[in-house]
Amino acid sequence: MNTAATTISVTGTTPSANYDVVVGNGLLGLLPGILGERVRKVLVIHPRALRATGDAVKADLDGAGFQALTAEIPDAEEGKHIQVAAFCWQVLGQNDFTRSDAIVAVGGGAVTDVAGFVAATWLRGVKVVHLPTSLLGMVDAAVGGKTGINTAEGKNLVGAFHPPAAVLADLDTLRTLPRNELVTGLAESVKCGFIADPAILDLIEADPAAVSSADSPALREVIERSIRVKAAIVSEDLTETGRREFLNYGHTLGHAIELAERYSMRHGAAVSIGLAFAAELSRSVGRIPDALADRHKTVLESLGLPVTYRRDRWSALLDGMRRDKKARGDLLRFVVLDGLAKPAILDVPDTSLLFAAYQEIAE
Repeated sequence: MNTAATTISVTGTTPSANYDVVVGNGLLGLLPGILGERVRKVLVIHPRALRATGDAVKADLDGAGFQALTAEIPDAEEGKHIQVAAFCWQVLGQNDFTRSDAIVAVGGGAVTDVAGFVAATWLRGVKVVHLPTSLLGMVDAAVGGKTGINTAEGKNLVGAFHPPAAVLADLDTLRTLPRNELVTGLAESVKCGFIADPAILDLIEADPAAVSSADSPALREVIERSIRVKAAIVSEDLTETGRREFLNYGHTLGHAIELAERYSMRHGAAVSIGLAFAAELSRSVGRIPDALADRHKTVLESLGLPVTYRRDRWSALLDGMRRDKKARGDLLRFVVLDGLAKPAILDVPDTSLLFAAYQEIAE
């Protein structure tokens, strides 16, 4: 087993947008050096479920000479609300945090999203370091500099681009994840396989059980490959004006499902259904052959991920997709495939095309 840490660099158009994603075991000791000598105060934002972990990070920072505080927020998507951000701003203000101080996010993708948003908006931007504790956080949410909170109208409609100072993806944290949580995070890796790195799909197909095991070398390779896909795209297009839009493959319907389910469904599960839908849409417009479309369902189902959704929810889903950030006026905008690892954009003026594709995954 590979015990050495792997460093994957993300570059940007300015030095402040450059940072490293470190993948390995026992990485907490790197945090003081990343924060640097100028930082005095650190706010550790964590969910209720990770109170012990948040306290441990605070203790380590106190021991390294920082003045650390914790802010406990609701778990999962419940934490991605303006009231939660306002609570964090209150803690920062009451403790006189300046632009030379920092925030550390400890948790899954929802936590890194909201903590990143708080960092982006406090004094118009302070340093943030992400310590993702979920597979989804490691391969997607913590990497790329996107931050956001949800509103009643949709997911991540309020946010900012704010690259972190670093991301420490400590694989030890995956050992405590429920298997379902680990598996749902793999949906984002499957996405990376179809849009950019088919070797990810090969690894899953060769041994789905190994890829679903927290301690396996196969899972680590999938994680590192997924991060490299995102790092390469984000380095070229931080603010989603070009290729970064391809990372939304499967997400237009996925986000609409999350909204319809009032965020009670895991993001990865919703994206999995969205991937199956995007494959059917790609097939229906003649972009990909049957075998590639069918491969989506085969790979996702081998991991135990869902590929169907309720037939009676189409109207609500269509309304949700119309509110999606990627929509342009009256045009719904989808990422599709022109072939394996060949993503493209499809503007859809006629929703009957979407309805027909949805019937292929409806139950």
